[in-house]
Amino acid sequence: MRLNRLVFVVGVLVVTGLLWANAQPPTYPSFQALVDAAEEGAELEPRPGIYAGPVVIDKPLTIDGGGEVIIDAGGAGSVILLDTDGAVLRGLTLRNSGKSHNDLDSGVQVRGNFNVIKDNVIEDCLFGVDLQQSSNNIVRGNHISSKDVNLGLRGDAIRLWYSFGNKVTDNVIRDSRDTVVWYSRDNLIARNDARRGRYSLHFMYSQYNRVEGNFYEDNSVGIFLMYSDGVEVIDNHIAKASGPTGVGIGFKETSDVTVRGNQVLYNAVGIYLDVSPYQPDTTNLFEDNLIAYNGVGIRFLADWKGNDIFFNRLKGNITQVAIDGGKTANRNNWRNNYWDDYEGFDRNGDGIGDTPHELYSYADRLWMDVPSAQFFKGSPMLEVIDLLERLAPFSDPDLTLRDDRPIMSLAALEREREKARKQDQVKPAEPEGAFDALKALRESLGQ
Repeated sequence: MRLNRLVFVVGVLVVTGLLWANAQPPTYPSFQALVDAAEEGAELEPRPGIYAGPVVIDKPLTIDGGGEVIIDAGGAGSVILLDTDGAVLRGLTLRNSGKSHNDLDSGVQVRGNFNVIKDNVIEDCLFGVDLQQSSNNIVRGNHISSKDVNLGLRGDAIRLWYSFGNKVTDNVIRDSRDTVVWYSRDNLIARNDARRGRYSLHFMYSQYNRVEGNFYEDNSVGIFLMYSDGVEVIDNHIAKASGPTGVGIGFKETSDVTVRGNQVLYNAVGIYLDVSPYQPDTTNLFEDNLIAYNGVGIRFLADWKGNDIFFNRLKGNITQVAIDGGKTANRNNWRNNYWDDYEGFDRNGDGIGDTPHELYSYADRLWMDVPSAQFFKGSPMLEVIDLLERLAPFSDPDLTLRDDRPIMSLAALEREREKARKQDQVKPAEPEGAFDALKALRESLGQ
């Protein structure tokens, strides 16, 4: 009897020990040990396998994982803290960061200059790549995703804070929150593919950045610029920002922006302008964009001025132009745009409408004046009211905008655009004796 009890107790202890052992997280070799053992400037090619993080890199190294090295932070902190200049991280899989927003738990935290982070997979990390006061870095060709939590609780895929001259290119971003550029200038954001996030790209107090050739789809907002002057937004595809706050490209008190060659498709609002441009005597240029199949093509928060809107194609939008808190957008410059609802003729066949395109507001602006009426926008009731108002208006309608040279064909649009560019290239000569501001500044400085 005692022997049977002893065997039973031993069996229970053995089974309990096995269960406890299986419940413990696996133990991986330390990647930090490899970094510590490497000399400054060395090229490190670890053997394929899984290594334990977090890792602090405080000297310039080239680390190449060859696509077969995984660093697992064990759910605590950032996988890699890159606290040096001139390092290269490539071919690594970085996973399982901590969950702290306060600590910015990331795949890679960058705290240095002239580093390269490329061709890595960053998964199950709260933030992807976080750059703080870090300049002239390259973040290229990485695949980035956040934690599997609600959208608002995820971290940003790529975050720039007080960081200048960086190149963020060719990254694939899925199921993260935002890409943000705050208090940062002279950065290039190009050819990135971001989907199923919140803000594809969000600028705040960031001047002279270039955004080119990105593909942004199925995000809550495409590109939003707040207090960020001198930005170029060129040749991007922005689509399906279709939620209640969905905006393709949005502006808040932003000036001297060039928006050219973009496709803005299937959004709740294609382009949204809130007191932009903001600085006195500045303009924003919207040129050669396709703004199509949106709920509202271009929406102004108020009756504002200073936007040059040339050579764009507005097609298939439920409402072409809307103004909240105002009656007209005609203080902006509208010229040579294609409007699919233009009702004029082209009798001489030059591809330009014989009469201006004039957009008037009838009862269809009821939803702009009464916010609660937006629920009924597009409903048969409002459509019938609008039709009756157009047939027999009770008062003069408001002129929303006037385009004196509406384009009627793509060939004509390209021809007129090229003609305008050639005219811009021929600058009038400065009259003799004209005031030279740069010369005066140098003289005042004793130069």
